[in-house]
Amino acid sequence: MKKVLLGTVAVLSLLAASPAFAQSDNMKKLEGFKKTGTSMDFKTVDQTGEYADQLRKNLEKIKLPDGFKIALYAVVPDARHIAIGPQGVATFVGTRKQNVWVVTDRDKNRVADEVKQFAPSISFTVPNGVCFSKDGFLFIAEQNRVLALPAAEFFYESPDVAVSVVVDQGKLIPPSEESFNHTARVCRVGPDDKLYITLGQPFNVPPPEKLDLYGKVGMGGIIRMNRDGTGREVFATGVRNSVGMQFNPANGDLWFTDNQVDGMGDDIPPGEINRATKAGENFGFPWYGGGDVRTNEYKDSEPPAGTIMPQVTMTAHAADLGMDFYTGTMFPAKYRGGIFSAQHGSWNRTQPTGAQVMFTPVKEDGTAGEPEVFAKGWLTASGEYIGRPVDVEMMKDGSLLVSDDLAGALYRISYEK
Repeated sequence: MKKVLLGTVAVLSLLAASPAFAQSDNMKKLEGFKKTGTSMDFKTVDQTGEYADQLRKNLEKIKLPDGFKIALYAVVPDARHIAIGPQGVATFVGTRKQNVWVVTDRDKNRVADEVKQFAPSISFTVPNGVCFSKDGFLFIAEQNRVLALPAAEFFYESPDVAVSVVVDQGKLIPPSEESFNHTARVCRVGPDDKLYITLGQPFNVPPPEKLDLYGKVGMGGIIRMNRDGTGREVFATGVRNSVGMQFNPANGDLWFTDNQVDGMGDDIPPGEINRATKAGENFGFPWYGGGDVRTNEYKDSEPPAGTIMPQVTMTAHAADLGMDFYTGTMFPAKYRGGIFSAQHGSWNRTQPTGAQVMFTPVKEDGTAGEPEVFAKGWLTASGEYIGRPVDVEMMKDGSLLVSDDLAGALYRISYEK
């Protein structure tokens, strides 16, 4: 009887582990350019019908400056961060769930024809961070793994894709620090051809005993590494939870948003847009909760010397997320070289705020001007969200894509004189 029970336990354990074994086997096959046998029956998203029609109707409420218009580009469930392929063939959209979506506008009428699951032979975990290198490598920063997919724009038609592991599962952060909170990564490939990744820390304000570990691995900061995962280093510290960054093409400075401490009141502390001009800078958290507002937990502790204050402070709890520099020519001259950023909207403010797209000019000296609201209306007068912007990304024609994870959509903002 004992042997039977032990045998049953062994079989059950094997069955429970089988998805992981299958996933490991798939990854080995893909790294060796082998087929996995994954079905060609892709998960696709309908781009027509009542749901899409209602999203278009909702967009009638969005207010933009004169000459601009917004339209539904694609229905994309749980749409988060956007990576537009350098060849203009396809757009990749991360989520906080398990899917990466690939969006294709085949007839180039500026409306997506197809949205389907990308790389179904790979099991992703919170693949929020998607970014491209100039030479066409797609990087996906998951909760605790980083993958590189060469020529993703040309492999996406197959369930099997070329892939290499940049950071192994469980090596991006210590597994003991994995959390449901602040776990959405973003990535960018810098002008130095290194891969930059933001690593939020899981606490509202971390306890002092966590600071050494987080400082060492780069949690509550930004790390960078060679594109093959070697040469990892901590680039910036003192960052609570950044979910948006981009390099200024004019001078190579790294700008990033940061979400600040909750529970201090409706109007403090402010959200942030920061500028890093070199490696090793500290941006103040957890000594500062946002801007120059000190946290209660660290008010009696001396902040690091040389702490960098934000370039821009935003409305408290508006949740500033994705951002991009505008380098196109479609929009009027005032927007060129400036920053578009998405405010996801507050969750714990008694009077909701945010759910809009902001514009921040950047001066000739490389510093920020005054931010202004660019697109609003996803938060109604009654305090109801009809959308929550997450990311912005400039398209090759100079228009702007905006993702919305509440409505599950990408919107395209264009300009006509």
